[in-house]
Amino acid sequence: MQATTADHALERAWAVLESVPDPEIPVVSIRELGILRDVRRAADGQLEVVITPTYSGCPAMSQIAEDVAHALDTAALAPYRIETTLSPAWTTDWITDAAREKLRAYGIAPPTGQCGSGAAATGEQPVTFMPRSGARPLPTPACPRCGSQHTERLAQFGSTACKALYRCLDCREPFDYFKPY
Repeated sequence: MQATTADHALERAWAVLESVPDPEIPVVSIRELGILRDVRRAADGQLEVVITPTYSGCPAMSQIAEDVAHALDTAALAPYRIETTLSPAWTTDWITDAAREKLRAYGIAPPTGQCGSGAAATGEQPVTFMPRSGARPLPTPACPRCGSQHTERLAQFGSTACKALYRCLDCREPFDYFKPY
């Protein structure tokens, strides 16, 4: 009987946390972005929610933890604890296809290409500070408004550190591009 109750609480927690929006991009949830890594039962019986920042200095993590706590409190799912883990490091490969479409509809170009989901799955990610010799440059992001590939980067950083600022040379509209990493 206890296992069924525990399983039900875990299912409810996943369902409740599915609707917690990212504080910087409210059209996608923390689960869709891959920030919500796990909801599990700890050895002491408490719910344990595991979150990973999009980068180690992400200023939104305290807000995300508060939003997770509020959602769990509202659903009467206490006691719980929230654990922030940096390993394996978050990668844009964890963004769901649905979230990529939501980003595009919101006016943010989603990341292009894959960063190596196999490496992310094992927890191993090589750190590179310079492009490898012979490495192909990443494709230019398409404009999320008109779809044109004729775009240019204006700034390495956009509205947040995980985005770059681009402009479409056809419709002339600026847009954020969620950088792949």
